[in-house]
Amino acid sequence: MVVPDQPKIYHIVHVDRLQSIVKDGCLWCDAEGMRRKLSGTCIGNSNIKQRRLKLPLDCHPGLRVGDCVPFYFSPRSVMLYLINKGNHSDLGYRGGQGDIVHLEADLRNTVNWAEQDAQGKRWAFTLSNAGSNYFEVRCDLSQLAEIDWTAVHAADWSKCMEKKQAEFLIEHSFTWGLVERIAVSSPRVKSKVLPLIQGSDHRPLVEVKPEWYY
Repeated sequence: MVVPDQPKIYHIVHVDRLQSIVKDGCLWCDAEGMRRKLSGTCIGNSNIKQRRLKLPLDCHPGLRVGDCVPFYFSPRSVMLYLINKGNHSDLGYRGGQGDIVHLEADLRNTVNWAEQDAQGKRWAFTLSNAGSNYFEVRCDLSQLAEIDWTAVHAADWSKCMEKKQAEFLIEHSFTWGLVERIAVSSPRVKSKVLPLIQGSDHRPLVEVKPEWYY
């Protein structure tokens, strides 16, 4: 599969995290989120989060995976599957996928924003799961073809799980203004999301997308 013309990136959060995201005007990386003791439900694997705080990004000396806000290149991620199953020993969250929302942004717009940022935000992408003990990292959009896009978009990923989990990583924080769409599992969750973003100057499209869930 060739590189999509306009690749999108996806971050999943519990719906009760949206209020702090809108208030702060951004998503924080795990390292900063832990320092700030963010409110809302944590849905991640605690052991993997701790490991990511130590994993280096070779193309950016001194920068670690946990210093970056992570995104996948497709919805319906492996992580969402684990949340839906709710039986992973290291996963503290047991509330299922119903209240998880997808935040969608455009990859190229994000890179342009990062490179124009006054602080010069660093970014990278990986060819597989950035929480694993080994992964390859790239820092040039001309290398996007090295991602296994067939695996990324696979519905049956049992034989390509690591490559499906390729990630885009952006240093420290990701502005709320770049979120183009919020996808939810049901009208019930949409009714929770709309009041949370109502007072924001930036209000992304909110859509019910059951096909993005398990």
